[in-house]
Amino acid sequence: MAKQHQIFGHPRGLFLLFGTELWERFSYYAMRAILVLYLTDTTINGGLGWTTKDALDLYGIYTGLVYITPLIGGYLADNYLGQRRAILLGGALMAIGQFTLAIPAGYFGIDGMTTFYAGLALLVAGNGLFKPNISTMVGDLYQEGDNRRDGAFTIFYMGINIGALLAGLVAGSVTNSFGWQAGFATAGLGMVISLIMQMTLAPSWLGEIGNVPAAVRERAANNNAEKVPLTAQEIDRIKVILVMGLFVIVFWAGFEQAGGLMNIYTQQYTDRMLGSFEVPTAWFQSLNPFFIITLAPVLAALWVKLGKREPNSPIKFALALFFLALGFACMVGAVLEQGGDVNAKTSMWWLVGAFFFHTLGELCLSPIGLSLITKLAPLRLASLMMGAWFGFNAIASYAAGYIGSHVNEFGALQIFGGIAIAAAISGVILLLLANTLVRWMHGAEGAAVASEGEADNSKAQLA
Repeated sequence: MAKQHQIFGHPRGLFLLFGTELWERFSYYAMRAILVLYLTDTTINGGLGWTTKDALDLYGIYTGLVYITPLIGGYLADNYLGQRRAILLGGALMAIGQFTLAIPAGYFGIDGMTTFYAGLALLVAGNGLFKPNISTMVGDLYQEGDNRRDGAFTIFYMGINIGALLAGLVAGSVTNSFGWQAGFATAGLGMVISLIMQMTLAPSWLGEIGNVPAAVRERAANNNAEKVPLTAQEIDRIKVILVMGLFVIVFWAGFEQAGGLMNIYTQQYTDRMLGSFEVPTAWFQSLNPFFIITLAPVLAALWVKLGKREPNSPIKFALALFFLALGFACMVGAVLEQGGDVNAKTSMWWLVGAFFFHTLGELCLSPIGLSLITKLAPLRLASLMMGAWFGFNAIASYAAGYIGSHVNEFGALQIFGGIAIAAAISGVILLLLANTLVRWMHGAEGAAVASEGEADNSKAQLA
């Protein structure tokens, strides 16, 4: 690994990946903030005039595909492309996809629905190549056992959320002033900035990181031997990833209501007036990244202060599920305030509370999960396992759209309350499994225990 110049005690390559991901997430969240609203808006206002159910069904399918295609992108990067080429190719496809969505209906003689679905398909394919590989490269900046890795993912995660914070504000404002197509074009510009940063700075800031496919590097490390079977320790660690992934599905199936059902609830049933100013619905999508940016340093400092008492990853995941339940308890409060009157508007502070608790949950789960994959996944499967991790998000996103689309059938109270109960029960189950999962990690989370785990690994390989 080439020696990296340091910024704030981290390789400067981290801050390039931070910036690249910031603008890619700006692009994604700008589109996400307006997609369902665009689908359900009346045709006279430039929308597609879809029903709420149809819009949320498509939202679930789209976000599900966004998170399942990283499995394919991770495999291609690990074995053929390398992470850097995968990121550039994926970024280019996403930029083209956003600008395709921005094409007005009938332009160039192409039917509006054709360009709409083509744009979504390009975004899905590009995201599959981009998403798992940039996260894996963050881990590649650090040697095994480097205790800066969790902090690096927290910094990286703040980049994601600065992009998301800007996205909701910018996309909401641009769309209100210039229409839906202008909002999609703005998202495309964000992706172009991300690509330019990666193309111009990566050679000097990242060195050779991400150039050579992981499978090729591992074969070279093993003197070009053919595929080496997984050791018992590696199998245990993969089992941890798979079990933790099941709880990730529960968390994101609830959390992803933010872009779907909660977005529509904000639009239709929330009093968004501040004096004489009506807050655009899309602006509420910036609450989550705002809380991420303000709370992440606080939570990171808390983990440091706790020292040896810092919770392990399964405990943090359980806390995430409890915070998710509290967030939906706030949404239950909003529905109860409405009192069954579809014409009544509820206080926006219920939404603020929901996003606050959901964000605390996200901070206990998402950056911790990304870091955990880079600790537990075998080198030759690094990007593939990162893709598998996002695959759990795919299942969750589809479930989120499916659950939200039945709001007219079951009612908002039953859906919000049901998610809260499911999250709380899942958190209790995970607490009961925590010690077993930590044992299967073979010391991946503790230096003292790691030495023992590494010794076990060496014995397994010699055997």
